[in-house]
Amino acid sequence: MGMVAIDNIEIGMVLAADVLDRNGRMLLGAGAELNQKHLTIFRTWGVVEADIAGIDYADTEPSLPAEIDIEALAVAETSLQPLFRHSGLEHPALRELLRLAAIRKVQRGIC
Repeated sequence: MGMVAIDNIEIGMVLAADVLDRNGRMLLGAGAELNQKHLTIFRTWGVVEADIAGIDYADTEPSLPAEIDIEALAVAETSLQPLFRHSGLEHPALRELLRLAAIRKVQRGIC
């Protein structure tokens, strides 16, 4: 199972599972090849990720914006970790929040 964020899905990828909206209504069935119209519909109905065929969790490493320096990102994450000390960074959502906060900090030049 390869859940991929809608912003990282490319035209031509194939769904491995049905895509449902927040209320459980099916928007598009498994096996469909995605086009721009599908992605627009997903965004309209609040879909944030989809299971893409041929992608494993190991393949879905989040990408960084081109202007982000890896070393500056590491410094920003280190400076933000005290704010997350009681959060339990072993949870994927909290790790992602830390990563996004660090990216925002680097982009704003607050390091």
